Amino acid sequence: MSRHIAVLLGGLSPEREVSLNSGKACADALRRKGWQVSEIDAGRDLAARLAEINPDVIFNALHGQWGEDGRVQGILDTFGAPYTHSGVAASALAMDKHRAKAVLEAAGVTCPKSVLVNRFEAAKAHILPPPYVAKPNAQGSSVGVVIVAKNANRPPEILGSQNWPYGDEILVEEYIPGRELTVAVLGARALAVTEISPRTAFYDYEAKYATGGSVHDIPAGIPKNIEKMALEQALIAHNALDCRGLTRSDFRYDEKNNLLRLLEINTQPGMTNTSLAPEQAIYAGITFDDLVEWMAENAHVPCDTTGKIEGQGP
Repeated sequence: MSRHIAVLLGGLSPEREVSLNSGKACADALRRKGWQVSEIDAGRDLAARLAEINPDVIFNALHGQWGEDGRVQGILDTFGAPYTHSGVAASALAMDKHRAKAVLEAAGVTCPKSVLVNRFEAAKAHILPPPYVAKPNAQGSSVGVVIVAKNANRPPEILGSQNWPYGDEILVEEYIPGRELTVAVLGARALAVTEISPRTAFYDYEAKYATGGSVHDIPAGIPKNIEKMALEQALIAHNALDCRGLTRSDFRYDEKNNLLRLLEINTQPGMTNTSLAPEQAIYAGITFDDLVEWMAENAHVPCDTTGKIEGQGP
């Protein structure tokens, strides 16, 4: 008898559309592998929906707030079935960019200098000397990222707008010039280094998810010592935050000054046809279907036989 897996997709965040695409691709892959698949568009009735169908395993293909920040993981811990990706603590920490940086730097990962401020303060005057980056502290996929140019007289007005939907905590971060790199980690293995050349002004939401929005070069054409450093730093970041399954760490490489900086770690990378982690898996000899099944088969079991919640470490 085939195993029954629930694929969570959609959800409540601004990244809903990407999650719908990721979830559909993963559900189709699991069906091709012989799994019985139920797709759940995850809303606030998620616990009741799971109890209704009682799956053996849960594949969490949600992105962004609620689905990726520890809140859904708390529901899944309570439900008790094995689920993919990181647990409550790792998910919540990785989504909080400011606190995640403190942990990563303590583990020896080099990140850009940054300050956590209220967005209304960031809208009044430059917090850091331009150029710098202002971004929501708890969003993913480059949602809400603002680049402040070197010659900017004042911060962009959007930071103080009543229409700003991304929360009031803003991370103001030094701008690192140079090349965009990323590394996927699968279990205990850093897969490869990809260089991303966006067709937009920077690697924003459109560049990440629109067809043709960016060019991906794998392996990246960078010095061997930088490649080695990126692979090592991504694995350190994955372990320092106590992540599980698949993660992706994004870097900037300042070629002129030979500096590598980790921008952030994503605990639930995109699984669409333009996504970076599946591309790296294929480069490493792992087909998309095999990648998705590996994630399902290695899903985290939240409780032991006594009902005690297990740690999230490897």
